[in-house]
Amino acid sequence: MTTAPWRDPALPATVRVDDLLSRMTLEEKTAQLYGVWVGAATDGDGVAPHQHDMNADYDWNELIARGLGQLTRSFGTAPVDPAVGARALALAQRRIAAAGRFGIPAVAHEECLAGFTAWRATAYPVPLAWGASFDPPLVEEMGRAIGRDLRAVGVHQGLAPVLDVVRDPRWGRVEETIGEDPYLVGTVGTAYVRGLESAGVVATLKHFAGYASSAGARNLAPVRAGTREFADVTLPPFEMALREGGARSVMAAYTERDGVPASADPELLTRLLREEWGFTGTVVADYFGIGFLQTLHRVAGTPAEAAHLALAAGIDVELPTVKYYGEALVAAVRAGELPEELVDRAAHRVLLQKCELGLLDEDWRPEPATAAPVDLDPPANRALARRLAEESVVLLDNPDGLLPLAPDTRVAVVGPRAADALAMLGCYSFPSHVLTHHPEADLGIEIPTLLESLRAELPDAKVTFTEGCGVSDPDPSGFTEAIARTSEADLCVAVLGDRAGLFGRGTSGEGCDVADLNLPGVQGELLDALVATGVPVVLVLLTGRPYALGRWHGRLGAVVQAFFPGEEGGPAVAGVLSGRVNPSGRLPVSVPHLPGGQPWTYLQPPLGLAGEVSNLDPTPLYPFGHGRSYTEFVWEDFTGPDAEIGTDGSYDLSVTVRNTGGRAGAEVVQLYLHDPVASVTRPDVRLIGYQRLELTAGESARVTFRFHADLSAFTDRAGRRVVEPGALELRLGASSADAREVARLRLTGPVREVGAGRRLRCEADVLRD
Repeated sequence: MTTAPWRDPALPATVRVDDLLSRMTLEEKTAQLYGVWVGAATDGDGVAPHQHDMNADYDWNELIARGLGQLTRSFGTAPVDPAVGARALALAQRRIAAAGRFGIPAVAHEECLAGFTAWRATAYPVPLAWGASFDPPLVEEMGRAIGRDLRAVGVHQGLAPVLDVVRDPRWGRVEETIGEDPYLVGTVGTAYVRGLESAGVVATLKHFAGYASSAGARNLAPVRAGTREFADVTLPPFEMALREGGARSVMAAYTERDGVPASADPELLTRLLREEWGFTGTVVADYFGIGFLQTLHRVAGTPAEAAHLALAAGIDVELPTVKYYGEALVAAVRAGELPEELVDRAAHRVLLQKCELGLLDEDWRPEPATAAPVDLDPPANRALARRLAEESVVLLDNPDGLLPLAPDTRVAVVGPRAADALAMLGCYSFPSHVLTHHPEADLGIEIPTLLESLRAELPDAKVTFTEGCGVSDPDPSGFTEAIARTSEADLCVAVLGDRAGLFGRGTSGEGCDVADLNLPGVQGELLDALVATGVPVVLVLLTGRPYALGRWHGRLGAVVQAFFPGEEGGPAVAGVLSGRVNPSGRLPVSVPHLPGGQPWTYLQPPLGLAGEVSNLDPTPLYPFGHGRSYTEFVWEDFTGPDAEIGTDGSYDLSVTVRNTGGRAGAEVVQLYLHDPVASVTRPDVRLIGYQRLELTAGESARVTFRFHADLSAFTDRAGRRVVEPGALELRLGASSADAREVARLRLTGPVREVGAGRRLRCEADVLRD
């Protein structure tokens, strides 16, 4: 029997796909451009708004006879035992392959923002906690573990990471981001991509691009970012994750910028992404994003017009289910309203990726490679989740050394987040995202609460508990008992924060935007009442965003911040309180003084800083990069002489960090760039490098940063990315506001335009004593 060329693995993938496309009908080609969401709600009670509007009726057997591009969230829609789910997915894939003329299975995709969003799968810390760790190698290890779990049950594509850069912390999806700095987002996000891709899973970068810059911090609001902000803040993390991480998919954002929706923007999805950056993978729609061109953006009058706009812009796959790339698209091509070449272009990209995944090979099998039991939360995963959670906890303040807690102290634990397992999880964890619709199901994983964990950490302490108030309700009736328990104790641990949810069902998460940065509900008033007792109060925040804490500055015994630290977050935070864990997290977002009027990130030009022209001072209470430790570090032997280098030159600067305390700990050395004079206004400082150093007591390490002039590049008035001659300062610091050493450079030579081949990161070498 002769094997068709498209089945021959010895041939180049493009040759195979060209041969396959030449054999396919229009209906078979368009079938590769959409997914189906089996089991999604159509009655208005789904996980997302408009889900019931956008889900089309279809006959499954008739649909798969043409083939199928994607299967949507077989595990992430309802609680299903992982082993049962793996068998069901394999059976569905066999049916899809058997139904079509070519025997091509679908790409199965799932959410994996903070772990595989499936029942009984490990719930890792949220991305904002990844940023707080300043530890890309550990995040890469987590990405690899998540990828292995996805592949073990037959999933090919993960819809992560989120590479949006925080511009306003009132936005509900801050918890899903890595932070407010594009270099931190880019380096940590790229590490996650490398991990996921190394396990054979297609990483999907989202949301491309500008989603986090929505006006007023409202979900899906228009993006007001200008050309330079877009180029210099929004885009770099995506470019790094594609160039250095090897991500094979990109998800178009819901939002519009300057009147053009991202899903209908060929300048973004084709000229920049493919022609300038050289991306060859697939662009997928955010869920219902193509339909929103008609229903929300109103730039298309019919489904066919929406499909045309999206295809022409460069969206290859309609997700999560078929409506616009199905019959409407076929009819438009048949009527001559839409060129078939656009269908061919998208189908070629989709099939090329399927070829790379082995889905066109004759020996393809949907069943897992091994018959081992499916365990999506094994001890190794939990150990990894614990380690990342511990590294991400930030000690904001400890002025009198109240922490670590004495082992035999009397502790009043107060607050609505202390005894709730869900306090540890973000909105894209399976329990928060899906199980709210399935109250009959258990959590599926063990999630120790902070109260349980603290009692385990301090078995000799007398620990009492009362909630005090709810997360968001206005009822203060629990204050009386909270005050009584606190008054009887040596100290109070106030555990406050967010409840993750979706579209207003939480205080943090997608569609859970806030008007200001006050603590939710009456939690601020509860904290006032606890402080008024005179008993020392340790504030522990379990949140998805930073909240304004200036009201209590100088009145608290200590402040600990954890950003939804995952299933092992309870033991991690309790370990910091007990002293078993030496805190090493650093802020990936600034913590403001005041709750309103100053939505702020540290990337401000001069007019964004405090000054005499306004009575409002936007200086943060705790700056980006800030975090304290239970040990002490000395920085010494700085080498960074004043120098001149060309606009294409390089320069090394070094410092030795010594742990002079009595226990092991970690310091994060951060490198910031200050550009005194430029042709356009620039941020006062911006991060261009960092290195986490874990040091035993008495140990030292010398870190050398290898700066290249490319790292000073920015977008000029003409829209070019350039390196300009002139003075620069390289500041080594413990935060964006705590410079320890300064190297002064002068760049000489002509203005140099740089493109996609420029250096994106500042490498660091570490030499230990």
